[in-house]
Amino acid sequence: MIEYPWSDPPAPGEAIEIAEGVLWMRLPLPMALDHVNVYALDDGDGWTLVDTGISSGKTRVIWQKLTSGPLAGKPVRRVLATHHHPDHVGNVGWFQSEHGAELLTSRTAWLFARMLTLDVQESWPQETLDFYQSAGMAAEVLNKRKADRPFNFADTVYPMPLGFTRVKQGDVLRAGGRDWDVHMGNGHAPEHVTLWSRDDNLVLSGDQILSSISPNLGVYATEPMADPVSGWLEACQRLEGLAQADHLVLGGHKLPFTGLPLRMRQLIDNHHGALKRLLDDLDTPKAAADCFAPLFKRTIREGEYGLALVEAVAHMNHLYHIGSVTRTRRADGAWVYKRKG
Repeated sequence: MIEYPWSDPPAPGEAIEIAEGVLWMRLPLPMALDHVNVYALDDGDGWTLVDTGISSGKTRVIWQKLTSGPLAGKPVRRVLATHHHPDHVGNVGWFQSEHGAELLTSRTAWLFARMLTLDVQESWPQETLDFYQSAGMAAEVLNKRKADRPFNFADTVYPMPLGFTRVKQGDVLRAGGRDWDVHMGNGHAPEHVTLWSRDDNLVLSGDQILSSISPNLGVYATEPMADPVSGWLEACQRLEGLAQADHLVLGGHKLPFTGLPLRMRQLIDNHHGALKRLLDDLDTPKAAADCFAPLFKRTIREGEYGLALVEAVAHMNHLYHIGSVTRTRRADGAWVYKRKG
């Protein structure tokens, strides 16, 4: 059974003490998923933060309220980034540059984040437009995107200094008066850091494990044949072996929860179910953009279209890599997939 010990999140600029020395805070996001959870671990003479929200003046005003309020003016000495996405890594450079904090993260997360912040594009790369075309993006959506400046990672991520401290599978971190085992996730983001307390029942899961939504598994023009679904399923099955019913899971979005063994089984089964529905729908050839209904079982709105498309490509790629479908080029450049047999 999945239970939620707190029915309401902390208000902006405020914190909830999850356990001794562990604070839960929340920052706003300008998207359908309108928040990200961040955490502070009390190290006595300072704090270790877990994730930082997107880079914006609004977010940093809230951080200033948090550091002078719930964090009691003690210095932020370290920041742990669970993965490279902007809502998690957005202010790590600010904490490094302005607060002298040490950045802890996986090597892959740091490489992605730093590379993407340096890759500013004022117009759409042809590779990206070709990728959208190959996924079968609706013409009206593609034309609208072409007319707008592309999103750049640097739009929402503060410039990152050169140095960081690597966190890897099997490490043990001391923070918040606890020893934490490091276990890497995958799929939603490569080398995604999760922390499992040796001293009590806390799990800091980032976006690898969420209570009521499944993390996005996306494929992009940078690696159009990637198979994040395989990485996701492998990580879920591996982490499922660590799950205990009394674990209190502190995720990057939604509410903290208990009932982790059940949630891990749900996450695994949900993707197997989606793959089965998708495969059953491919007796007739379809492009990724034509498969939202069987994959998501709901209407995809305009604001969700981009994430839905890259997730549809991910599931198509998985079926292709395991040999369940064939694919051919359509006249408009889209790959269309058909069930074998």
